[in-house]
Amino acid sequence: MGIDLERSFTPINIAVLTVSDTRTAQDDTSGDILAARIEGAGHNLAARVIVRDSADTIVEQLAVWVADPSIDAVVSTGGTGLTGRDVTPEALARLRETSGGRDIPGFGELFRWLSFKTIGTSTIQSRACAIVTGGTYIFALPGSNGAVKDGWDGILAEQLDSRNRPCNFVELMPRLREV
Repeated sequence: MGIDLERSFTPINIAVLTVSDTRTAQDDTSGDILAARIEGAGHNLAARVIVRDSADTIVEQLAVWVADPSIDAVVSTGGTGLTGRDVTPEALARLRETSGGRDIPGFGELFRWLSFKTIGTSTIQSRACAIVTGGTYIFALPGSNGAVKDGWDGILAEQLDSRNRPCNFVELMPRLREV
């Protein structure tokens, strides 16, 4: 299985959210990597924002993007660790609960499995996760450059490619808002 080159590619609109108390536009290397990979894959970089490690702020920004019908997916980087300031998973849970969304548990499981090959048992400290809500996919990756590469290259590049077989996230988009 994999990419079926006989099928046509459908670009989607992806926003990048960097969650950090210290990063700026000048040194957001993980956000730079994501943006480059998104555009390199043929997708549209719909927006890019840096917010502080605050669940309220993260939820507010994600809610804006979920309400925007032109944004199909969000990939965040940062805030998925174990410290008190790492609140991205809690923000996603809050957004999911208030908007009737769903967890995508396999994303975090697969991320940690892939990451284990790179960083060994240190992957247990990652709370990478994903939800779908309001017709928008939201994927939360750790903030390291390696984690962003693992998440994009090992999961998202294929699952956000409409040509991926036997299935992919893009083909589900027209039905995500059905009840």
